[in-house]
Amino acid sequence: MGVTYWQRIASPVGELLLTADGDGALTSLSVPGQKGGRSVAAGWLSDPGPFRAAEDQLGAYFAGELKEFRLELSAHGTEFRERVWGALDGVPYGATTTYGEIAARIGASRMAVRAVGGAIGANPLLIVRPCHRVIGADGTMTGYAGGLERKVWLLKLEGAVAVG
Repeated sequence: MGVTYWQRIASPVGELLLTADGDGALTSLSVPGQKGGRSVAAGWLSDPGPFRAAEDQLGAYFAGELKEFRLELSAHGTEFRERVWGALDGVPYGATTTYGEIAARIGASRMAVRAVGGAIGANPLLIVRPCHRVIGADGTMTGYAGGLERKVWLLKLEGAVAVG
């Protein structure tokens, strides 16, 4: 396993912990209290250098000025999880989708919706890989590893749900 860089940055949804690999590709973005979120580990290197583009793009996103991230991502999971995460990348800013629609996009059966939900819940790149755009089939706000309040906040920012 190679070097891991880390950096914390402030955001409207709380402090973000970003990690990157030795090539500078973003490997995770976590929020405080996140289910399955990362914590700084011994041996990781604190260095803002690999995160300049991510910090700039996140700032523009939170200001409502950026609709699509253009960052080098390097998150690894099972082949199934990576297919699900790839489908998340195709959900546009300001839109929502359902777990069933994600399953259909990757060619999985309706029976696989629970597994799709598990893969979405394991997404290590909150915000930049938009798992917050996945809602229940009945339109309800369901599971978000970063907390439902953050999910609703992000969707309001994007105009995907009514402000109120």
